[in-house]
Amino acid sequence: MTLDLSITIDARNLELSFDVGPTETVAIMGPNGAGKSTIIQALAGLLKPDAGHATLSGQPLFRLGAGGSWLPPHERGIGSLAQEPLLFPHLTVLDNVAFGPRSRGASKAASAKTAWHWLREVDAADLAGRKPAQLSGGQAQRVALARALATDPELLLLDEPMAALDVNTTPFLRSLLKRVLAGRRAIIVTHDVLDALMLADRIIVIEAGRIVESGPTSAVLAHPRSTFAASLAGLNVLPGTLSGTTLMMPDGVQVAGQAVSGTGDGATGDRAGLAAFRPSSVSVFMTPPLGSPRNCFLVRVDALEPHGGHIRVRAGLLAADISPAATAELGLAPGSEVFFVVKAAEVVLYPA
Repeated sequence: MTLDLSITIDARNLELSFDVGPTETVAIMGPNGAGKSTIIQALAGLLKPDAGHATLSGQPLFRLGAGGSWLPPHERGIGSLAQEPLLFPHLTVLDNVAFGPRSRGASKAASAKTAWHWLREVDAADLAGRKPAQLSGGQAQRVALARALATDPELLLLDEPMAALDVNTTPFLRSLLKRVLAGRRAIIVTHDVLDALMLADRIIVIEAGRIVESGPTSAVLAHPRSTFAASLAGLNVLPGTLSGTTLMMPDGVQVAGQAVSGTGDGATGDRAGLAAFRPSSVSVFMTPPLGSPRNCFLVRVDALEPHGGHIRVRAGLLAADISPAATAELGLAPGSEVFFVVKAAEVVLYPA
């Protein structure tokens, strides 16, 4: 049984549909304001869409319209973990985790047994007697995860659960989530590509309230079809029309590359496609280079940013990674007109 969701929220310009399999973790990604957290709120019952429906394992969560229905949040069988743990400050850690099963009618002894189980699962059993004020941010988030799992939810909603944690705590929680999400149905909203790589079976990319890309995590990051997914993957991606081993961009510029299976010389007819290459494959020149045929783009520098041991030169939709010494030698600055050059062997062409 799956989660089946279709919603429209006019005020937020949101209209989309997707499903989640019974043991699948889906990462929802996109720029700020795209509508990611709105989806979480609608599923949790905290926000009522203008139209649509949601069904979880055959149980209708809501169906809007004439003769429709709306299931209250506490009856939906959904667990949530947000940026902030939101633990009850007056209860101990053990009582916080036991609250869910207790509120569903389990006895005090049974609720405590369940709470102890999940505290051990998230490596927080030693915190059972503490109050939330005595916990670090990472500890509190582990307890919040245990509380979300203690009700054995049909669906777990994770709304940027690591956004408020420090860099030392995040890897531990990410590894913990990977373990506890195995075999579960979950949706995680995140901006971090590592979250998607480690936790998600599939990525859904949302821009301006619409799904612009969806697919297995590895496929989306290897061959992104949206600007946002390309930025996640660290790739330059250019749209156009494929013809053999050439992509024609809308402005008439041709990009030569290596076609993936099914888009090379054997393919018939032109089709919409994309050219992708890494910023590290781009060389920067002040004048057009001589030599073997290469892809050459005249661009204007927008910004220079530190990027590891290199300088990332941003110019419109493109980026190049070059050494600090090369940056100084070229005298680069925002506003400079330069040539981005990349060999055809470094460019991958694939259908859009």
